[in-house]
Amino acid sequence: MSTLSGPKGTRDFYPEDMAFQQFIFNSWKKTCTRYGFELYDAPMFEHLELYTQKSGAEIEKQLYTFEDKAQRKMALRPELTPSLARMVAHQGTNIRHPTRWYSIPRLFRYEKMQKGRLREFFQLNMDILGIADVDADAELIAAVIDMMRDLGLTSDDFKVRISSRTLLDELFNQSGLSKDQSKQLYALLDKKSKIDESQFFAELGQIIPEKETAENITACFSTESLADIEKIAGETASIATLKSLLSLLDAYNFSDYVMFDIGIVRGLAYYTGIVFEVFDIKKSFRAIAGGGRYDKLVGLYGGPPTPAVGFAAGDVVLGELLKEKGLLPPHPPRSSVYIVSLNDMQKSDVISVAQKLRNNNISCEFSLKASNIGKQLKNANAARASFTVFIGGDEAKSGNVRIKDMSSGNEIVVKEELLLPELKSKL
Repeated sequence: MSTLSGPKGTRDFYPEDMAFQQFIFNSWKKTCTRYGFELYDAPMFEHLELYTQKSGAEIEKQLYTFEDKAQRKMALRPELTPSLARMVAHQGTNIRHPTRWYSIPRLFRYEKMQKGRLREFFQLNMDILGIADVDADAELIAAVIDMMRDLGLTSDDFKVRISSRTLLDELFNQSGLSKDQSKQLYALLDKKSKIDESQFFAELGQIIPEKETAENITACFSTESLADIEKIAGETASIATLKSLLSLLDAYNFSDYVMFDIGIVRGLAYYTGIVFEVFDIKKSFRAIAGGGRYDKLVGLYGGPPTPAVGFAAGDVVLGELLKEKGLLPPHPPRSSVYIVSLNDMQKSDVISVAQKLRNNNISCEFSLKASNIGKQLKNANAARASFTVFIGGDEAKSGNVRIKDMSSGNEIVVKEELLLPELKSKL
């Protein structure tokens, strides 16, 4: 019988993989807590309508869908923002704003797998609702920068690339594009980095047959700074907003981490203003995180008009970047203490010592079957124990135990009654 593998696009998490994942998750949680965000979650599956209402029927091709026993069409969640908007809409004015929520959901998306993209993955979601001013955008971008910094990454490793859907709308309107042309152009620009130049210009020509208009659009997307765009478009409302945002980020002392990039458009149709994506400095990976303002989504689900801004950071690409930068954490100990019992010790005495330590919040283990000292020491190494405690033998006759520091190899002998305070002082 052949060995079964996991479903395509999923991962098995062995203990060392879980340790790495929890290292990332714990860092995320610390960042969110430091910025005053509260943890929330939503169902792992939702009514399919939640996604088709936002993105159209074509989104179903990218989802894991099924019918429940009552023939209701459901979908495993591919993202959390629609669930968040549904929850806020359901509560209406009962929710006190500003709302600062975060979650680390398990998500599912049925699509072609690529480097850094799987069909089952985790994300950090952070959202601020109820604030229309650009201050909320700045706070959230600051949070995403600190999320990366807390994992050991610096401005030499990544940049937050910022643009504005409102600015793009202004540029498209100035160029005389229709709504349908703008919609098609958004889709093309979103995949620009994934296709070659000849295909891009061929599709651009199909969307915008007028050569001069196409050249003007191309010129806009060849600019390298906000000042360059301002020379083309003039002082527009969206440019003023972007200037305010960059000024606020300077107040956070994060100017080195951000840059204007007109090419950031974000594929989702619900973005209404500032948008941003986080890339490694060489752009050798997919976007590590991305988000923006979505002021109309809560209203789409029947809630009151609610300004909102949020982002999501995936664990897959981030994990690859941390590995490349050598920022993997050491595999944590399975137990802080391993108890090695000598031949004259009864199992009940070993259990008594172990439970005394456990009852005082010191993790420990011991051999569950009779083993010689050498085998027990191998088990202690396998547990990555910080200390080994030897009980029994000649020390026990004098009421003593021996403690070995597994990192240095140093050993000390202490009275049995001093074992607990001695370990507490070292751990």
